[in-house]
Amino acid sequence: MEVTGYCNCGLCCSWERGWLGLGSPVISSGPNKGRPKAVGMTASGTRAKHGTIAADTSVLPFGTVVYVPGYGYGRVEDRGGAITGSRLDLWYPSHGDAQAWGRKKVNVRVWRP
Repeated sequence: MEVTGYCNCGLCCSWERGWLGLGSPVISSGPNKGRPKAVGMTASGTRAKHGTIAADTSVLPFGTVVYVPGYGYGRVEDRGGAITGSRLDLWYPSHGDAQAWGRKKVNVRVWRP
């Protein structure tokens, strides 16, 4: 699979501060643009942490356990607009950590719920 990293920042999760950059976080693009954004919360309703994986839930549903060499075990708890097909996005605590992972093609192990 093609595996990338992401964090809670606005660049990775498509959010920005509303009203001149001073307000609460809002979604910055797509059909929900301008709606409030709960930063750090996944699409499944959990808080993002090490082991949180974003995937195309039509391929790997929420709750799927995945082992990624170099990262460890994680669970699919999130999805992203650019995560389609055989792609995964691994959560990191900072943007620098996510960038350090980069973009890799790796063989992963998958346990479906």
